[in-house]
Amino acid sequence: MMSTIHSPQSTYSISDLSKEFDITTRSIRFYEDQGLIKPKRRGQTRIYSLKDRVRLKLILRGKRLGFSLAETRRLFELYDADKSSSTQLQTMLDLVNEKKTALQQQMDDIKVVLMELNSAEQQCKAALADNTAKKMK
Repeated sequence: MMSTIHSPQSTYSISDLSKEFDITTRSIRFYEDQGLIKPKRRGQTRIYSLKDRVRLKLILRGKRLGFSLAETRRLFELYDADKSSSTQLQTMLDLVNEKKTALQQQMDDIKVVLMELNSAEQQCKAALADNTAKKMK
């Protein structure tokens, strides 16, 4: 008796991808309009390849990490031009370092704002206590 080998799915519908990644079909069509994924068409039906699925996964991961669609597009273009991907990897490292620097700056800014808010809070509490003490006299 022969066992069946399950191969990964090779094509996907827009609803398959929508359900898998928990995003709207409108979002998927937007990424298509932006040229990030390029499904084939059978009449009005979009047929997404494994490559489209992987790219959609990368788009969403990049979005979570704070990459813009332009940055993601740039990486895809580099990968398409240089399959050895050394250029893509170096660009990715540069983008990661830029994101880390930007996030560190945001953290520093947040710390300063929190210190300022704590100071303002203490001043307000002191002023309220002072007002309450004056009213009691």
